[in-house]
Amino acid sequence: MESRFIQSFFISNGELLIPLDLLLIIGVACFIKLPKEKRADIQYWLPFLILVFTVFYQNFGAYTNYNYEFKKSVNAYLGNTEYPKFNIWVYNIAENQIGVILYLVLIKSWLATSKKKYINWMIYIYIPIVCVITFLGIEPLYFNQPILFTIGANLILIGSGLYFIGLISQEDYLASNPLKLISFWQMTLIMFTFTLTYIFWVSLLYLYSVNPVLGKALQQMGNVILITNLAVLTLTVASPLLPGIFEKEPTYGFK
Repeated sequence: MESRFIQSFFISNGELLIPLDLLLIIGVACFIKLPKEKRADIQYWLPFLILVFTVFYQNFGAYTNYNYEFKKSVNAYLGNTEYPKFNIWVYNIAENQIGVILYLVLIKSWLATSKKKYINWMIYIYIPIVCVITFLGIEPLYFNQPILFTIGANLILIGSGLYFIGLISQEDYLASNPLKLISFWQMTLIMFTFTLTYIFWVSLLYLYSVNPVLGKALQQMGNVILITNLAVLTLTVASPLLPGIFEKEPTYGFK
């Protein structure tokens, strides 16, 4: 039963891919239109990179379900011959590993210089943890990885907390309107996204075994939040092309 639930959960939803692909098209068009100096600014190219990466792995997840032989061969290489229809390894690599690091770097770009070192240490600690848990088989790459996700999600939430501490303590932020800061919307969505998915991923097997209706509802809610999160990243890329909507980020005044 567990295998059937996990398999059904990780089959990509074609309806989800349509808005994601549309956001990617909009993001690419806006990024191309940015001035050269903006395209070289981490506060614009990194959200764009996360947008591209997320849409890519969501589409790749759908492709693995289309190309069964490819998925089967990857599972066999990873040591999973019992459940060749699983494609959970796509999401483990993309979300639990690469995605966590990308979001930590994004959070770091909005922090005061004095707080950036904490994000650096989180990344330095997280990478060896990923290697140990994965390569020692504590949590196989082809199966659910609640421990690894919990660690990554907690790091993201701590990093987001550092941003909000700065928001209420730094003079530059206190003098601004948070609702007109693109960083505020990014951090709010990131915190909300990882809080919800934290509950879902850690209790994935339990939810689908005991209450599949609730599990499916949380999955659909997660899809909506994913789209909203990527929409904010797309808006970040487009923000220099929308003068008067957002205020200039005050991070330049941080020490």
